[in-house]
Amino acid sequence: QVQLVESGGGMVQPGGSLRLSCAASQSIYSFRSMGWYRQAPGKERELVAVIDSDGSASSADSVKSRFTISRDNAKNTVYLQMNSLKPEDTAVYYCNAVLLVWGTNYWGKGTLVTVSS
Repeated sequence: QVQLVESGGGMVQPGGSLRLSCAASQSIYSFRSMGWYRQAPGKERELVAVIDSDGSASSADSVKSRFTISRDNAKNTVYLQMNSLKPEDTAVYYCNAVLLVWGTNYWGKGTLVTVSS
């Protein structure tokens, strides 16, 4: 069973930065993609950024140029560097992984990011 454990959430003032981490219980080479989603109160879960097995990455227009997704293959960990945070970035951030072979989706339990002055 794949486990994804997020960390790094917290409260930050507008304009601040946070780095989220997602540690996988198995080699990230076993996934076709890993990504970050978020869900704000009263809203649907939305894609923030994703990185494929070949290292190519993409992100939502709302966070482009502010957020960067990356991975450390040796640590089986994916990161989300978030800069210039805005109050509208407040949400629970979830790590997602899609298995290479079966395409099965796995989710972490989420980490809360609050942007407020």
